[in-house]
Amino acid sequence: MATTTAAQRREIERLEYDAFLAQCPSRQLLEQLSSKWVTLLLCALHERPQRYSELSREVAGVSQKMLTQTLRTLERDGLISRDVEATVPVTVTYAITELGESLHEVVQHLKRWAESNMPAVHRARADYDAATSA
Repeated sequence: MATTTAAQRREIERLEYDAFLAQCPSRQLLEQLSSKWVTLLLCALHERPQRYSELSREVAGVSQKMLTQTLRTLERDGLISRDVEATVPVTVTYAITELGESLHEVVQHLKRWAESNMPAVHRARADYDAATSA
């Protein structure tokens, strides 16, 4: 049996995932991460750790069910941490992890791109709609 170095093992592991392949588990992760709620929650938690109610107020329009579901998924994937303090009532604080910070760098650019390019998208949509309805 051949011995491999840590760098060789990492390279082998990296090559095992290819999102273009139908059965690749990274596809499921991409689907989860492409949610607008993931983007907005990571951006909100990047600023500072927050409690559930703070996140609910900051991320306008997110339902209680979706907020809970997204926070659980992010925690399960290691992107955020959940700290529970034994107070009355119980205090739960969410914070972004180091892994979450690395993803935040990507989604922050996506969020900024969407915010700054909406006028161009609106124009393109109007042009398209005018051309297809004529």
